[in-house]
Amino acid sequence: MERKTEVKDILERVQRGEISVEEAEMYLRRKPFEEMGFAKLDTHRELRSGFPEVIYCAGKPDEYLVSIFQKMYEKNGEVLGTRATQTQYELVRAKLPQVQYDKVSKILKIEEDAQKKAAGRIGKIAVCTAGTADIPVAEEAAQTAEYFGSFVNRVYDVGVSGLHRLLAHTQTIQEANCVVAVAGMEGALASVIGGLVSNPVIAVPTSVGYGASMHGLSALLTMINSCANGIAVVNIDNGYGAGYMATQINRLAERPAQCTVPK
Repeated sequence: MERKTEVKDILERVQRGEISVEEAEMYLRRKPFEEMGFAKLDTHRELRSGFPEVIYCAGKPDEYLVSIFQKMYEKNGEVLGTRATQTQYELVRAKLPQVQYDKVSKILKIEEDAQKKAAGRIGKIAVCTAGTADIPVAEEAAQTAEYFGSFVNRVYDVGVSGLHRLLAHTQTIQEANCVVAVAGMEGALASVIGGLVSNPVIAVPTSVGYGASMHGLSALLTMINSCANGIAVVNIDNGYGAGYMATQINRLAERPAQCTVPK
């Protein structure tokens, strides 16, 4: 189901005669960002890119975070924040009681009509992890993709030390428009999956592992140097970036074929 942008909604209201052309023009002439002094909210980002701005919560002063969350909810009717703490959740909840927090992924969000949105998710993304310790990063990817309208299958704890576990889910990963492979230690999972599927694989190195893993650097280097084709790599622990990119790929895969007639 295509996500309706605020601009598209305005144009449809003009078409239905609910607002005048002049009123629509006043809206479209608004500044493409909201000035808050300490932040400039990119209110036209969804119009440009198809995705609204997302809040990176870590490190933000408490009063700034709460104000930004309130303003974005006021503008969009929903909002997504990543890398939030329990304390930040409680601060936001004091102002917006409907906010939801997931302790595993550290995602903080308000979704507009969540049940209807879930029913309208499109395509198929598979999010896989090598181990259980990789799940927090994988959940950040999976829940980001779901928030942006993608259907996600989770295939967790299928690392290469027990390859039969992954092979038991071969059909699931091969049917996906995109696969997100999340792994720490040596990061070999992405290469194995890359050799099994025909669609893109997004590799996410995690900081899980003993000393020589160098906080995810070993997995990052393994994934960058993979001999399997069709693998793209995001930064260490960047589940959000993987979920975003996977959604872009998924949307393209689900877009109706455009037939062009030669002139």
